[in-house]
Parts: sequence; C-alpha cells; structure tokens
Amino acid sequence: MFSRFIDNTYAPVVRKNLDRLIWGRLFSNACYRFAPPFIAVIARGLDVSVAQMGVALMIGEFAGLGSPILGRMVDKGNRIVSMTIGMVGITLAVVGAAVSTNLVQFSISMFVMSGAKVLFDTSLIIWVNDHVPYERRGRIVGVIETSWALSLFIGVAAMGVATAVFSWRAGFAVGAIAMAISASFILSALPRHEAHAPVSDAIRGTIPRSGYLVFALSFCLMGASQCISITFGPWFEDEFGFSSLGLIAVIIALGVFELVSSIGSARVTDTWGKEISVRRGAVLMVLATILMATSTQLSFVAVPMLIIFILGFEFAIVSMLPLAANIVPTSGGIGLGLTVGAGTCGRAIFSTVATFLYDSVGPIAPALAAAGLSGVAALFVTFYARSEQ
Repeated sequence: MFSRFIDNTYAPVVRKNLDRLIWGRLFSNACYRFAPPFIAVIARGLDVSVAQMGVALMIGEFAGLGSPILGRMVDKGNRIVSMTIGMVGITLAVVGAAVSTNLVQFSISMFVMSGAKVLFDTSLIIWVNDHVPYERRGRIVGVIETSWALSLFIGVAAMGVATAVFSWRAGFAVGAIAMAISASFILSALPRHEAHAPVSDAIRGTIPRSGYLVFALSFCLMGASQCISITFGPWFEDEFGFSSLGLIAVIIALGVFELVSSIGSARVTDTWGKEISVRRGAVLMVLATILMATSTQLSFVAVPMLIIFILGFEFAIVSMLPLAANIVPTSGGIGLGLTVGAGTCGRAIFSTVATFLYDSVGPIAPALAAAGLSGVAALFVTFYARSEQ
C-alpha cells in the first residue's frame, strides 16, 4: 500500500517493511491524538474541567523531555528492542487510560504513552536513516508521515465512533487492540541482523549552533498545533453545537487534508528545499489562525481555516524532520531526540496555556497564540537557512 510510493532504488529491506512500520506508526499516532479533540467528553467522564484536563495532558507531554536521552540510547542500541519497548509501553498506557477512574491515573497513563511513543518514533526514524541517505530522506519521511494524517480519519475516527456508540473508554480500548496487533506484525518481520546501527568509524559530532534554531522551530510549531488541536473540540461543541459524531466528521476532513499535505511534502520537499518548505507551511498556519481568530462564531469560516491550519502544520513538520535527523549527521538520534524534546515541551506548555486561555477568554485567545508561534517559527527557519549558507 505505502511501499508503492517509493521506487526500487531504495533498500529492499525498507520497501519490504515500510507498510508494517507505517501501520504501527498510524495506530500509535491515533492513540496519542485521540484525547485532545475529545477532551471535553473525557473531562465529563472523569468529572473535571477542560482546564484540568489540559493540565493532565501537559503532564503527559513532559515525558517527551526525556527524548534526548532516549535518542542517545537508540543511537547506541538495538533499534528493534527500542521499538518493542515503545510499542508495548504505548499499548499498556492506552489500557491504563481506558480504565482510569480519576485524573491522576489518567495523567500517569498519558505520561507513559508520551514517553513510549517518543521511543518508538525515534527508533523507527533512525532505523530508516540507517538505510536511506540524507538527500533522499525527504520523500521517505513524507511517506511515513502519511501515518499522522491517516491516524485521524482511520484511527481516531474509529476510536471516536466507539466513543459515540459506547464511551470514551471504549475508544481507548479500540486503540489498544489495534496497537497490539500492529506491533506483532512489525516484530515478526523486521530482520534481527539489521537491528543495530551500521558499523562506522565516524566521530560523533557535537550540536552546532544552528541546531538550536531547529529545536526552537520545533517548540513553536508543536506549541501552535497544540493551541488549536486541544481547543477546537470544546470550541465547536460550545459555539456551534457539534456532537461527538460532528467532531468525527471534522476529524475525518482534517485527516484527508493532512494526507494531502504529507504526500505533497514527500513529493516537493527535496526539490524546494527543506527550509523553504517549512517556512511556507508556517506562513500558511499564520494566515489560517488569524482568520480563525476573527471568525470564532462563524462555522463556515472557522472549519475551513482549521483544515488549512492543519494542512500547513503537517507540511511544515514533515519537512522539518530530515533537518532534525541531520543536525548531527553521525548521530541522528541526538538531533532528532532533542528536536522531539523541544516540540514536546511546546506541546506541554501550551496544553495548559491554551485550555486556560479558552476557559478564561474564549477561542480567540488560543488562535492568536497559535498565530504568534507560527510566525516566530517562520522566522527561526529563515535564520536557520541563512546560517547554513
């Protein structure tokens, strides 16, 4: 299904296993992305406020701050072992979320899931880096990142249907089952003899100054995304009267356009240049959020602008990943881990900031915060491009 997007010049082991890896990434993304759009539903189930749920998600996101350490571990260790620990951790965390009876239990589950997902994602990308040269990674990463889009209109939508028919606990249960099945397929197929990093005499480098611009870029992009993704569910429920099924329809639309963006990134990022691609995505995010902030009571404007915002974000973040993995060319896990950690910090901070702004001011405030962060991201990638010239 996915392997047809890459030609025979890519390593056979990549082409053979790409479908399994993307399905695993898809279901892990779905488990990770399920809570924000249904935050109001889960909050009612746990008898807490949206702002309190924002704190719980913030705590969960902070697990990603361990990503630099995890990245170094993946660099030095066995990729398959790392993937296994990550997938098992995600599955157990989702089960924990499904059976949570209070906010503390739910927060712990989110924390474990975030940390496990960082480990799984980093291991997967570094495994790919072992087999694909840098100048060709834009396409392969774009294909892999279609799993982010597909996780919405396949994974989250299925979990949302279970939520609408039964409860949010059933939604998490669907995600746990799908994750366990995909993990078994991955682990049964990946070749054990290619589980370690290729033998290399290269000296492990240090992080260049320009690398910190990528970390800041990741912080801003992920923070902007969280401002919108964690508040559009309550916003559409409160302002436009959307039900769970209505939110599912929006989620499916978002997934379709994310998929278009991922495919577009896979096709043009290497041609346009990774920095230019990131900047164009960030500028699109700015324009969309400004229009959202001025049209918070107009669903016929807000919904399309939400879709355009997500399209721009997906294009920017997919184009950024090859930059992150090449910050330290001889140790991809270090740069990628630090970039993920910075992005996680952005998501964590703005999980609570955005929900606080929503409860105290309304949807206009998170939208403006997202616009500001997106604009700063565009500046950071511009500075990075100049520093590399």
